[in-house]
Amino acid sequence: MPEAEDGFDFGDAPSSQSDSGKSAGEGHRARLRHRLLTGGAEALADYEVLEYLLFAAIKQGDTKPVAKALIARFGSLAGVLNADPKALQRVKGVGETSAAALKAVSLAARRMTRGEIVKKPVLGSWQALIDYLTTDMAHLTVERVRVLYLDTKNRLIDDHHVGDGSIDEAAIHPREVIRRAMDVGASAMILVHNHPSGSPEPSRADIQITQRIAEAGRHMGVTVHDHVIIGREGHTSLRAKGLI
Repeated sequence: MPEAEDGFDFGDAPSSQSDSGKSAGEGHRARLRHRLLTGGAEALADYEVLEYLLFAAIKQGDTKPVAKALIARFGSLAGVLNADPKALQRVKGVGETSAAALKAVSLAARRMTRGEIVKKPVLGSWQALIDYLTTDMAHLTVERVRVLYLDTKNRLIDDHHVGDGSIDEAAIHPREVIRRAMDVGASAMILVHNHPSGSPEPSRADIQITQRIAEAGRHMGVTVHDHVIIGREGHTSLRAKGLI
């Protein structure tokens, strides 16, 4: 297998281009690199960002068709980076190495956004929290329920994945949510789940279960600060809607 200049081993789609083709490809890569390093946040289109990321897995050759095919298949750059690696590999030209490179970028993005809220008062870092939740949940294809448990200074002490499925008492039990708050020493919590449909508007079940948990929390001295619903189209705060 060919090796990159940094010594990494590349396993996806080795090129058999002529010397002139290689020179043209190298020139294109150099131009993209220059724009990336000297331009602003919008220096590259979404497919060009993917092109550049794929350079790490495909040493030579044109990665633009693969990048555009990924955007077409998953709808957006975020959709590509949040896609399952096996689904990525069903796109022609994407092998295990390319899928791993894209997965690593997705993981890095999650770690960065999480780092903005860890050890900080969550209510004072609200946009950072929304960024973290959106990065982590907006493109999930299943409905996921999480509870963020907070200490007396509203710092995150436990990000608990409750389960996957519709948010009702079959998936999230008020007594269990409050019991875990007691176990981890939480004084407050934020409920979170996503809507795979894309719309973050709350359903009747969302509102009812939130009110039950908030009532159970009041009896035990645990405050439900909010219930945040994440979707590809944005987010909704039940507190902001006056539903808690």
